[in-house]
Amino acid sequence: MPDGSVDDAAVLDALFAGSPQGLFVLDADRRVTRYNPSARGVRALPSDEVVGHDVRAFAPDMEPEIGQLIDEVLTTGEPLRGRLLRGRSPSEPGRTLAVEVSLFPLRGGPGLVGVVEDVTERQAAADRLAVLSAVHRTVGATLDVQATADALVDALVPDFADAASVDLLDDDPAGAAPPSGPLPTSVPLRRVAFAAPESVEPYRRTGDSRPFPFPTPYTQVLSDAHARLVQITPDDPWLATDPDGFAVLLGRKVHSMIVAPLTARDTVLGLLTLYRSRADAFEEDDLDVARQAASTAAVHLDNARSYRREHTVASALQRRLQPGVSPRLSAVETAHVYLPESAGGAWFDVIPLSGTRVALVVGDVAGHGIEAAATMGQLRVALRTLTSQDLETDEVLTHLDEVAGQLTAVDSREAHPYLATCAVTVYDPVSRQCTMMRAGHPAPVLVDPDGSPIEVDVPLGPPLGAESGAAFVPAVTQLPPGCLIAHVTNGLLGSDGGGDGGDGDADAVHRLEHVLATPSRPLQELCDTAVYRMTPSRYDDAVLLLARTECLPPDRVADWTLPADASVVGTARRLVGQQLTAWGLGDRAFTTEIIVSELVTNAILHGAGPVRLRLIHDDERLLAEVTDASSAGPHLRHARAGDEGGRGLYIVMRLSAHWGVRHGREDKTIWSEQRLGEETPEDLFATVDAFDTAGV
Repeated sequence: MPDGSVDDAAVLDALFAGSPQGLFVLDADRRVTRYNPSARGVRALPSDEVVGHDVRAFAPDMEPEIGQLIDEVLTTGEPLRGRLLRGRSPSEPGRTLAVEVSLFPLRGGPGLVGVVEDVTERQAAADRLAVLSAVHRTVGATLDVQATADALVDALVPDFADAASVDLLDDDPAGAAPPSGPLPTSVPLRRVAFAAPESVEPYRRTGDSRPFPFPTPYTQVLSDAHARLVQITPDDPWLATDPDGFAVLLGRKVHSMIVAPLTARDTVLGLLTLYRSRADAFEEDDLDVARQAASTAAVHLDNARSYRREHTVASALQRRLQPGVSPRLSAVETAHVYLPESAGGAWFDVIPLSGTRVALVVGDVAGHGIEAAATMGQLRVALRTLTSQDLETDEVLTHLDEVAGQLTAVDSREAHPYLATCAVTVYDPVSRQCTMMRAGHPAPVLVDPDGSPIEVDVPLGPPLGAESGAAFVPAVTQLPPGCLIAHVTNGLLGSDGGGDGGDGDADAVHRLEHVLATPSRPLQELCDTAVYRMTPSRYDDAVLLLARTECLPPDRVADWTLPADASVVGTARRLVGQQLTAWGLGDRAFTTEIIVSELVTNAILHGAGPVRLRLIHDDERLLAEVTDASSAGPHLRHARAGDEGGRGLYIVMRLSAHWGVRHGREDKTIWSEQRLGEETPEDLFATVDAFDTAGV
């Protein structure tokens, strides 16, 4: 134009002719009055199928509904910019189209201009990134194989695939890891997880374990560990390897699938399979997504399987190292509940001691797994060894702490500042004395026969292995028959312990006292009720050891104090014979008199102060104890042929089922135990042999 102005019509023509975006002019009735063919969805459509038609006629499947957006702009007069729409392409019905639509109302009259930009490829890339992001965010949240597999298929369906399955190599019963490298094509795989909108199994049901038919894409991937993108047609020859099974794929109109190996540390763990029956088939870019998703999940699955194998081994080791059937004791009746939830290092023990006493032990090693279970076994064996030495309770715990210190130095444990916690209770049914000690562990709960809690302040010692030279102070009380002693770990009290005393939640202790308020109920029933009421943590081991105290009847105990004079040996023999006759054990008099004679003589010759003689008739056992005021322990030795002495303890050993020395703070006790029952010829021969060997 002469004045240099630009013709609007020329600008509009140039825009419609050269714009890379699709342009549409719509009238008030949503009919197209003018458009350019740049928009991908209408490139292949004839002009007469677009101009004059309602936009919904050639874009019927767009979501959200395009007609509603147009009505909104026409009504409000406000433009709409960059709204993402998805739907079936008008010109390519087999392809999904993603477009960004902007709508601008016309100023000069009713109608609007629509600008359509094809963002299908860009949006597909964003969708793939979103899928991978979901996989990274949700897969591997737990060390559980099933949960990890379920999270994987849930992250892929329905956004990326219409169905997804995870099939894994079964774990070796012996706990061995899967073989490295690709798997044999005949190896059975177990269906672990499957997801589909309609919850229809595409080929096999969850839980099935069998090989895939050969040759198929599944077996090919197992063979070379390379992911495959497969376009499925009814005449594919591999479908004939299992026509009944693969008919499900065709019935669901599955047209493409991806089979990707789940590989970790150069080992194929199984397969991830993705299926599509939607309009868009899988593409090469989708294969990369599947590879990355499978690689991410495989690492977590491998960790979960390794954890499960270690947990299985640790649990088996832990159970094997726990005591078997608790021994029948006259001191206490016991029952326990043991919940090895985390394969940690919780343990308990019931250890018979000399003089009808018993030690009740509960402990908890820091950490979990095989190392904790093995450490628990070492501590339990060390504790049993120490208790067999008949040491005072505080000495036992002191020496156990020394053992723990050595184990801590060897382990160089950095994750925990201590090795274990432990609580020990020793009960004597003759004196009814109860001695309690603890090292960083919850104090035992005591309940009297009426169901009322017994308050005893048990001093808290440091955890085992936490510091060198630790001192442990015992608490001593006297309990009537029928009391309950309850030892627990923090797993039952709902506390993590932490080695700072770990007394657990005070409310939990009160709940336990409430459960034990009816001490006459069967102990195992009380144990079960405690588990139901306490709701123990599933993330830590839980142990409850219950003991009901008994009292040895006074008529089963005979006690004499004799002067330290050689003339009392005959008196001791006579007293023993009379007492055994009163107990109806006259057949044991000869053997027992010999044992007592030797023990009393030994105490007079090598001990100090008056001699205390005690006999205990405990069910199937007969105990003889001689106590003197010397702390020096005796030594068993073999006398030579010309020696006149030195045979006493040897004779005691040969005539006893067990014998030993129990040290007190100011005295010592040498004891002998005989098993009661009918005397057999072998018993007589053993007695004669003992005297012959000793030269008597």
